[in-house]
Amino acid sequence: MKKILIIAITTFGMMLTASPAISAESISSLRGDHDLNAGANKAIKSKQTTQKDGFGRSYKQQPPMIPHKIDKDKITLKTNTCMKCHSKATYKKEKAPMVGKSHFMSRDGKELKKVSSRRYFCNQCHAPQNSAKPLVGNNFVGTKYVPGK
Repeated sequence: MKKILIIAITTFGMMLTASPAISAESISSLRGDHDLNAGANKAIKSKQTTQKDGFGRSYKQQPPMIPHKIDKDKITLKTNTCMKCHSKATYKKEKAPMVGKSHFMSRDGKELKKVSSRRYFCNQCHAPQNSAKPLVGNNFVGTKYVPGK
C-alpha cells in the first residue's frame, strides 16, 4: 500500500514539473494591469437611470426593467413596497402598470387573489437600470419587443 502511494506521489510530482510554466504575462483579466496587492482605487458608484415610459425589451417574454429608483423599496417576507403602486387596488390611482396576471397564478395554474409566493420577490426578475459602462463589448441586438404590439 505504501509503495502505491509513493509511486502515485512521485508520478504526480513529475507531471507537475513536466508541464509548461504559466507566466504572469500570459494571464489577462477585466481589471487590466492593476496589481492586486497595490492599494485599491475608490469604487465609482454608477447611478440608477430612470425612464418615464420604461425601457424596451429585447425578447418577448423578458420581464420589464424597472424604470425608477428602488433604493428605498423594501421586499421582505412581510413587506413588499412595490405593491403600494403596482397592486390591483392601487395601480390606476398611482398611474403605474399593474402586476402581470401571471403573477396571480399558482404553479398548478389556479388563479389566486394575492400575488403568488413564487412571484413575490420582484427584483429576482425585474431589475433597475444603471449608467455603468459594460465590462466586455457586446453586439447583441434584441427583437425590440414592444408590449401590446
